[in-house]
Amino acid sequence: MTSRVRKAVIPAAGLGTRFLPATKATPKEMLPVVDKPAIQYVVEEAAAAGLGDILMVTGRSKRALEDHFDRNHELVATLRRKGDDRRLASVTESDTLARMHYVRQGDPLGLGHAVLCAADHIGSEPFAVLLGDDLIDPRDPLLTAMLDVQERHGGSVVALMEVPDEDIGLYGCASVASGGAGDVRRITGLVEKPDPGNAPSNLAVIGRYVLAPEIFDVLRTTPAGRGGEIQLTDALRALASGEAAGGPVHGVVFRGRRYDTGDRGSYLQAIVRLACERDDLGPDFQDWLRKYVANEL
Repeated sequence: MTSRVRKAVIPAAGLGTRFLPATKATPKEMLPVVDKPAIQYVVEEAAAAGLGDILMVTGRSKRALEDHFDRNHELVATLRRKGDDRRLASVTESDTLARMHYVRQGDPLGLGHAVLCAADHIGSEPFAVLLGDDLIDPRDPLLTAMLDVQERHGGSVVALMEVPDEDIGLYGCASVASGGAGDVRRITGLVEKPDPGNAPSNLAVIGRYVLAPEIFDVLRTTPAGRGGEIQLTDALRALASGEAAGGPVHGVVFRGRRYDTGDRGSYLQAIVRLACERDDLGPDFQDWLRKYVANEL
């Protein structure tokens, strides 16, 4: 048994180069997905799982993230004076989701280094890490399932997803022990972006983790790996293999709805899928989309 996770870390220090020039002055995390910035979906997911203390690891030009989750007194007063309760509720929602904290990464040394920047805030308790490029549909509570696995087994828990063999080189990849109950697997090894011909499985690591605090000790001694960065995958491999104390590492195979905002094409698909499912936008938008596809494509 282990203590229940209370804190989450959201790395948000990337430059967003794949979305230039839109991200020249605007953090990629603030790009809208329908009518909310992508990062708000991630914070909402953490809050819905009971994680009320959130540390965002940021970098230069990321002040807009702090402003978004802060109270805008002038805007609130204006909307209240107009009696615009609907918009008032939408703008105040973001500043009441969780207790938000911020730390700067400084040097762009990789995901492992970003997680290590959270060590002082986290202390000696397990914590969650949520990457902003992966939006998980709230109807498929992946993070809650991972927290339950961590509470039962201790150690760390990684979200996994089956992908086509030819795509595994885009992800971290897990090797797993045989057996396992339901969608829970014991991870025996991890490799970052393997050659598809040498991948140990088709189980890709996606952007949700629940980590034991021992991960910090491992990250402090983890050398730069692929791309010259400190890879979280390398530290987790040490825990999974028993090279370092703090294991075990389990994986939860996710079979639900995931929206990838990591590149332009997937970002557009995410907007279309989420807009189609909205009660207020979906019917009219789907009708237009059908006509557009029929007439223009």
